[in-house]
Amino acid sequence: MNNLNLNSKKRAFYIFLIFALLLVALLGRCIWIQFVNGPELQIKAIEQQTKDKTINSKRGIIYDRNGKILAQSASVEMVSVSPREIAEADNADFVADTLSTVLEMDRESVYKKITKNSSYEIIKRRVEKEPADAIRSFMSFEDEDGHTTNKLKGVYLSEDTKRYYPYGKLASHVIGFVGTDNQGLNGVELSFDKYLKGLPGRIVTAKNAMGTDMPFKYEKYINPENGANLVLTIDETIQHFVEKNLEQAVADYKVQNGAACIIMEAKTGDILAMATYPSFDLNDPFTLNSAEKQTQMDALQGDEKTKFYNDELQKMWRNKAVVDTYEPGSTFKAITTAMALEENVVSINDAFHCTGAHVVGPHVIHCWKTGGHGAETFLQGVENSCNPVFMTVGARIGNSNFYKYYKAFGFAEKTGFDLPGEAVCAFHQMANFNEVELATCSFGQSFQITPLQLITAYSAIANGGTMVRPRIAKVLTDDDGNVIKTFESKNIRKVISEETAATTRQILESVVTNGTSKNAYIAGYRVAGKTGTSEKLPRGNGRYIASFAGFAPANDPEVIGLLLLDEPMGDTYMGGQIAAPTFKLIFEDTLRYLGIEPQYTEEELKTMDLPVPNVEGLSVADVSKAFENSGLRYQIVGDGEVIVSQIPKGGTALPASSTVVLYTRETDESDVVVPDVISSGVSEANRRITNAGLNLKISGNAEVKDGEAIVASQTPPPGTLVPKGTIVTVEFNYTNVH
Repeated sequence: MNNLNLNSKKRAFYIFLIFALLLVALLGRCIWIQFVNGPELQIKAIEQQTKDKTINSKRGIIYDRNGKILAQSASVEMVSVSPREIAEADNADFVADTLSTVLEMDRESVYKKITKNSSYEIIKRRVEKEPADAIRSFMSFEDEDGHTTNKLKGVYLSEDTKRYYPYGKLASHVIGFVGTDNQGLNGVELSFDKYLKGLPGRIVTAKNAMGTDMPFKYEKYINPENGANLVLTIDETIQHFVEKNLEQAVADYKVQNGAACIIMEAKTGDILAMATYPSFDLNDPFTLNSAEKQTQMDALQGDEKTKFYNDELQKMWRNKAVVDTYEPGSTFKAITTAMALEENVVSINDAFHCTGAHVVGPHVIHCWKTGGHGAETFLQGVENSCNPVFMTVGARIGNSNFYKYYKAFGFAEKTGFDLPGEAVCAFHQMANFNEVELATCSFGQSFQITPLQLITAYSAIANGGTMVRPRIAKVLTDDDGNVIKTFESKNIRKVISEETAATTRQILESVVTNGTSKNAYIAGYRVAGKTGTSEKLPRGNGRYIASFAGFAPANDPEVIGLLLLDEPMGDTYMGGQIAAPTFKLIFEDTLRYLGIEPQYTEEELKTMDLPVPNVEGLSVADVSKAFENSGLRYQIVGDGEVIVSQIPKGGTALPASSTVVLYTRETDESDVVVPDVISSGVSEANRRITNAGLNLKISGNAEVKDGEAIVASQTPPPGTLVPKGTIVTVEFNYTNVH
């Protein structure tokens, strides 16, 4: 009996123990669910019980430095659906038919989305007002009996934004664009995306187990926060000057691999313009900008077509001024000049002799002028862009000092510029940087840099030896115009002394006035700079990059510019003949637009145009007195006693000794035809225009001599009918430049 009681007690104990352990386990599980898994389960519960829609924030506006809008967002709408609500309403076919028609989408793709086993699908984003209103009309459809019904149950319209670029192609490689999710994909849209995109809002509504709306109303609206507005350093007007002239140069010189140009404010590093040509339409960035490439793509199929398309898009979006590397050629001679002057291994008047070639170790390296330049000073050597002079000077600088300055001028590092994809450039390993490499580097070959690095290095010469960091963004502002953040301009480092910088500027100004950069000369503006013509690898393939880098005014630089034309295939390819005149056109417009006052030399003042006296209404007897000491001639047509008209009109500027035609009666004389003087020399152009009864005006350097230059352009164009005495303005390009 006692054993029975003992066994009963044991069983009871074990049962109690089991229940106790189960209770502890259950309690532990509850604690685990409540405190460990609680947050995750709470999120899942909310997801099951609510429907969450995202409201895109309005992306910040992008302005140029003067407040012109370069990019902005406008309110549009997004079409989304609840497939479960559509299934419950059994209206999938009608919804698919309606949405595919109104939104111009493939019906099958729409049908697949609206019949998915999900509670939320986006059909189309960035829907304009007209199609959105058409959809809305079906959502409150009034039948013949006046009853309003929702024929698109399960379809929703919500706020969305769409990016617009008012200037289309302008500054496309700088501004960039956004994707379908409003995310920046290129340019400053990508670099400053975290500031521009803002914070999205939300609409949270209750739903049942089927994923459809609850019979009671619960909705929470969280407002989106607009992105900050970005003010760039770009000047829309200067950007236009650059792009217009790049496009013309590419056409005129048959440039095969595109062109690039940077215009920078010398003292601050502000990028006033940056362009790569060809550009692309920011409002349609996924369409190829080349009809030829589009035709090639259309002929392909499958993966091959996809790869071709993606490769061509990447090429089209590539910012040549920042991403591409190239051999700078003779534009680098300005840097070698500054090195040599700083190290005091050369002076302006040091004597050299060029035979057309220079022996370096076992190699004979030629000058661009195969016959040689003969005896010349260092100044003349830079003016002539003489390779043997620079190889000699490079040897004086030495390998270690050359590499020291190469790094100091910023070529061994990125500039830190705020655009994506800046290239990292490679130089010779010091162990392999021998006398031959030093010789070729001294005149800008056998290494590669980016255009952005070179213009940054030129800023040290322009700024008294201090190099400035290039800057693309000025400030961020809110919608009320308050400044949120300022992007300060920064100095990088002191590279050379003020004295060296001043001497280098003086030399580079002389290169434009007297040397191979004469086609960049602008009367009154003291342009300084250097041309470059670098042969692309492999050598001997007939492919070149023509370039020019310079600044103005030379004595106190305000603006620096760099321009390159990649693979010109026209009649000439040399930087002095095609890059320099293109640079001149851009800088001429830019300097005048910026209000920089011209500084005319005595020689320029002597050749400046003279104002034409206004003699209309004067008697013939008084004409001679009006033209006395004017420096101009006149010719009277007709036998009347009073001047009734004149060509050119009073106040017009004419070169000295030009002829003004005066009429004493209304003339019925026929107009004269403007002769074609393109490619003519100075004397020939003057003879043909004068013989036609017209006046010749030379744009730019009026001291052009026969044999030095030919007419590159004329206005009015050949064949135009104009009155006798009309001014024909011609522009000469020097032909004896490199």
